[in-house]
Amino acid sequence: MIEARDFVEAARGRGFGLYAGVPCSYLKPFINYVIDDPALRYVSAANEGDAVAIATGAALAGQRAVAMMQNSGLGNAVSPLASLNWVFRLPVLLVITWRGMPGVIDEPQHELMGRITRETLDILEIPWEIFPEEKSAIDEALGRACKHMDSSGRPFAFVMKKNTVAQHALQTTAAPVGGCNKLLQAIAETGNRPCRKEALAEIQRGTAKKSSIVIATTGFTGRELFALDDRANQLYMVGSMGCASSLGLGFSMCRPQDRVVVVDGDGAALMRMGNFSTVGAYGGENFVHLLLDNEVHDSTGGQATVSNSVRFASVAAACGYASCSSGDSLHLIRETLVENRGPAFLHLKTRAGAAVDLPRPDMTPAAVKSRLMQHIGVTAAWRDL
Repeated sequence: MIEARDFVEAARGRGFGLYAGVPCSYLKPFINYVIDDPALRYVSAANEGDAVAIATGAALAGQRAVAMMQNSGLGNAVSPLASLNWVFRLPVLLVITWRGMPGVIDEPQHELMGRITRETLDILEIPWEIFPEEKSAIDEALGRACKHMDSSGRPFAFVMKKNTVAQHALQTTAAPVGGCNKLLQAIAETGNRPCRKEALAEIQRGTAKKSSIVIATTGFTGRELFALDDRANQLYMVGSMGCASSLGLGFSMCRPQDRVVVVDGDGAALMRMGNFSTVGAYGGENFVHLLLDNEVHDSTGGQATVSNSVRFASVAAACGYASCSSGDSLHLIRETLVENRGPAFLHLKTRAGAAVDLPRPDMTPAAVKSRLMQHIGVTAAWRDL
């Protein structure tokens, strides 16, 4: 058995400073230790997939990060692990508890996942080993993990058995504080909704290439942004639907000097709306969340979403965003981008539809990532992978 400090301090020595996760009783000592240290950052994610994406945002900013979860939540993290980390070659260290380990008595809900945890990681092509159970084994284990992540740009996992880490009592009782002085501004809709292309063009006009990062959600949004003007400060998400805001959050926490603009869609936002609360609690003044809502899944045939009945700006305000607006006028984009209070949110109603034969980015996702990291001057072993 080890102490929480044994692993966390060894990891700190290798550059790990941000931890994102969903609690498990096995992880409690780690989480408590990190929360108690003001030099470290712990983000309590709404779900395991968002924890992975938040840690991946830190990797995009050139920093090492850990995503922690119970193995029952590994399934929830499959989407970003398979279509964000693997595709963009952005590494995170996974710490996954082994509930339902064969031969160990546990609750019935852990039985199946306990049997297939190792095989699931194998299928995802994520190398793994048992979490070190002796202090003397920690440094070499971290060395193997970092060697893999730095050479491949992809995750490595530690699978943690029961009673691996001694208890550590939490000393800090303060909860994360979200935005204050919330402004909820609902502008009467004109009935003349802009198309997504017009909204994206306005976003590009309002974002400085040198000091802004624009992260576009999966589907037509990224493709249309690319077609308008392919810029080095833009990242086009592929797969990992719904993870744009969590990726942007992790990045913004590690790059407070940059304005991080997440361009979301209604279908994606609905899929992982729990991250609104995480952004509200941890998001800084540099975080801007723009939701372009055309009420359909545009890139898959125009099937209707349920966004027509959702007041996204009210949700964001209730979750702690510092300023929130809604409407259908393009001038709201510029107003939100110059807003000094963050995290800031805009729910903009748009028309459905896109240009025929809309092009896809002519660079691989990994090349787009490398270009962005080079653009902001980040040095990391995985930058050019």
